[in-house]
Amino acid sequence: MKLHITHGHIIDPANQIDAVHDLYIAEGIVVGLDDAPADFTADQTIDASGLLITPGLVDLSTRLGASNQNQTVSIASETQAAIHGGITTVCLPPDASPLIDSPAAVDLIEGQAHRAHAAKVHTIGALTQGLNGELLSEMLALKQAGCLGVSNGLNPIQNTLVLRRAMEYAATLDLTLFIHAADPWLQSQGCVHEGIVSSRLGLGGIPEATETIAIARDISLIEQTGVSAHFHNISSGKTLAMITEAQQRGVNITADVSINHLHLTEHDIGNYDSLCHVMPPLRTTRDRDQLQQGIADGSITAISAHHQPLDNDAKLGPFADTLPGISGLETLLPLSLKLADDGAFSRLQAIASLTYNPAQILGIDAGHLSTGSIADLCLINPKAMVSCDPKQFVSAGKNSPFGGWHFDHQVIATMINGRIVYPEG
Repeated sequence: MKLHITHGHIIDPANQIDAVHDLYIAEGIVVGLDDAPADFTADQTIDASGLLITPGLVDLSTRLGASNQNQTVSIASETQAAIHGGITTVCLPPDASPLIDSPAAVDLIEGQAHRAHAAKVHTIGALTQGLNGELLSEMLALKQAGCLGVSNGLNPIQNTLVLRRAMEYAATLDLTLFIHAADPWLQSQGCVHEGIVSSRLGLGGIPEATETIAIARDISLIEQTGVSAHFHNISSGKTLAMITEAQQRGVNITADVSINHLHLTEHDIGNYDSLCHVMPPLRTTRDRDQLQQGIADGSITAISAHHQPLDNDAKLGPFADTLPGISGLETLLPLSLKLADDGAFSRLQAIASLTYNPAQILGIDAGHLSTGSIADLCLINPKAMVSCDPKQFVSAGKNSPFGGWHFDHQVIATMINGRIVYPEG
């Protein structure tokens, strides 16, 4: 199949392209920009006038819901949601179902993803057996099975000696360590940021020290062991400052932030809006602004959905008793470009944080439209003017606080391996 996409505005940060070009695709591969290869005859021509063309988005952390949820969430449902949002590659953390602690689990997930015929799925293997933080997992076997890194998911490793040995083992295997930094004792008694909102609502607070204490320990061990590490979903300005300082010292670390923390603050909780119950919690306006600046100056490498689809019942009841999480695959792109339109950072930086940068963190060849690359891309209408309606999400989770928000950008087509997977047919 040979495709010719004409007059589209291509945004490809990896190649510093931000202009109108023609794109040529043959047998799932990008074969030319503006100039067609010799003897190229298109089987199909797509007029992309007025549309943006970007590499397919790469999401670093896509969860399939909470383990105690009785719902219809599956790899099939969420990879379909991904392609509706222009996401062509998702990465599952180890605390998936099944738990990714054996090659058999990796094979099972890859089989389910293949049958879904939607977004590509990669896996992060368990750092410790059963994620219990005691015995190291068989990291070599997980790497050989296809895992792109290791993590203990949301389960903290309390024993510093175990963590050090895990880092040393990961370093010898050249595996990236993915970390959710949180002190379990400081986090266990709260559900919102410790501050004026927690005091007003009478809810248990989670101080930013929950994150900074854990980050300080982890950076010290990362520097000592030489492991390549990535911090997931940082939430405070102080955390960002610690990561930036370590990066300037040459410590091999990167970080991402959820799109939710780039838009929302503790004040969006209002009167106990459980749709804004996330972990780590939404923090202050100052924190949000500092995180946006982190994207602008490159200290934060990627923006992620940190997708957590939940049943409606999971968000009912007293705020503290509801489950944290937001269904974010289908709002990741428009929310990111909304920030670019508002001047928080450039459009090129936004797309880089969603495509090439996360692909580099994972160590995969994706997120760019270089000649010879796999043709994973999406077409975006930048003047769509649509209203977000979570009830219409393809994801099995409709839990989003962005209902009623107006977006200018809407994905109208997603292509994987040169094949249009959304819309179908």
